[in-house]
Amino acid sequence: MPSATIKLFLVRGEAKRLRTAELSNWTGKAVAGPRSELDRVLDREEAAKSGVYFLTGTDAESGKGAVYVGEAESIRDRLRGHLEKDWWNHVVFFSSKDENLTRAHIRYLEGRLIEQARSAGRVVVMNSQSSGAKLPESDREDMEIFLKRIHQLMPVLGADALLPIGSTPVGGGQERVLICTIKGLKATGRLIPAGFVVLKGSQAVLKERASAHKYPYTLVAR
Repeated sequence: MPSATIKLFLVRGEAKRLRTAELSNWTGKAVAGPRSELDRVLDREEAAKSGVYFLTGTDAESGKGAVYVGEAESIRDRLRGHLEKDWWNHVVFFSSKDENLTRAHIRYLEGRLIEQARSAGRVVVMNSQSSGAKLPESDREDMEIFLKRIHQLMPVLGADALLPIGSTPVGGGQERVLICTIKGLKATGRLIPAGFVVLKGSQAVLKERASAHKYPYTLVAR
């Protein structure tokens, strides 16, 4: 992913409230906010445009993070139709400042984003079916660039649904594997932007040590 300059504007002065994000030399723009400020989100000029959006929250059945990916020619109208869904608590949407996103473009973006969110495996994807649209080669390349910019901005806006669990190691280049050996067991892992990944083939004890109970968050729920 190329380096980028991000312009982040906190509309209400607080990082978790209504905010906008832009990248230098990019025609797109992101708007994000909590459900509690949905009225202010929908009042934005950008909400009247076409684009793609993400509703994020918690899946009631599994307790895991959840996301719904959608597209709309009027984001404002479509988001109002999601008010009956009670599982989501945050929204992020992307539109274009030059208003060149057509219906085919946003359907293509929606299909690719649903596919990528499912592939990442980080959250439950609430879409019941996939979408998508065929585009001319030049348009498709433009939308792939748009997708890369969405990937850059989503974590900055507090949404990591597109970030693969086993993503690129921190620092890039040659992968640095960390090794832990104790009591005849060996485990390997590596740092990633979202934290730490334990690699396949690592060993672990079957029974927790007494010291583990001092820190309940280290224990796996059974």
